[in-house]
Amino acid sequence: MHSGQCEPPEKALRGMGYQFFHPDSSAALKPCLWCKRSLTGGDQCYKNQFYGITSHRCVQMTPTLRCNHKCLFCWRSFEHEYTGEKDLDPKEIVARIPFLQKKALGGYKVSPRVTKEKWEEALQPDQYAISLSGEPTLYPHLPELIDLLNQTGGTTFLVSNGTMPNVLKQCHPYQKYISLTGPDRETYLRIARPDEDYWDRILESLSDLGHETDTGHRTAIRVTLVRGINDQNPEGYARIIQESGAQFVEVKAYMHVGYSQRRLTIKHMPLHDEVERFTQRMLPHLSYKIRGENSLSRVICLERDS
Repeated sequence: MHSGQCEPPEKALRGMGYQFFHPDSSAALKPCLWCKRSLTGGDQCYKNQFYGITSHRCVQMTPTLRCNHKCLFCWRSFEHEYTGEKDLDPKEIVARIPFLQKKALGGYKVSPRVTKEKWEEALQPDQYAISLSGEPTLYPHLPELIDLLNQTGGTTFLVSNGTMPNVLKQCHPYQKYISLTGPDRETYLRIARPDEDYWDRILESLSDLGHETDTGHRTAIRVTLVRGINDQNPEGYARIIQESGAQFVEVKAYMHVGYSQRRLTIKHMPLHDEVERFTQRMLPHLSYKIRGENSLSRVICLERDS
């Protein structure tokens, strides 16, 4: 753990492995743990199991680290906020991804555990997860960025907190994720600690997901369960999910990692069994079935009955 309280944000984050696209911007890229595990012949992310994503060919990035939430369960550091930054041209971001991904994974090229084939595949990404940190819809050119990434022939996943429904309507990723942090306004305010009350906007974003399915784009809701804080009222979650029309739902345990360790304790991290029980309590109120589960990541994926 980095204390990082007195460090400049960029320096502290570079120490955590963030690769920045420009000195004046917080747009950043960082390969995740699963990308590196997959590269060395190990396990892949649950997104491989549920959606067929090849982890070592996945780029995890964000066009901005700004966020309008300060979620208790977030692993990022609120101490390393950028106060003012330049919003990069989307073309500049897309052009620099191959260089930064190669730089970030550079140490793995000489590893005896990395085959020549895997290494070359890693340098030819086919999946872009706009999910590293921050809230991407606060970046003013997000729809254009996604369109450019779609043109590379790869797939795009967008993870959002749903606070900017008008921006989300203009975004057409391969799969659109929206986080649902609570079954009601009170729980949302307690766990997300937003800059202002965005609950109605989030419900609007969620209700828009049903229309996306008609366009051939996939949609998902992510529920992160924190024991004792937002793991109550499964019927309330189910009602919102059912009305959303989302194709997939991921019910996942909070993981006690990163800077969330300053805000929560390990006792807040549910076991996989608890995630299972919570999901089973939602299912009678949903027209969804279990698509799969991954006990290592403590996540269950539901798919809407067609």
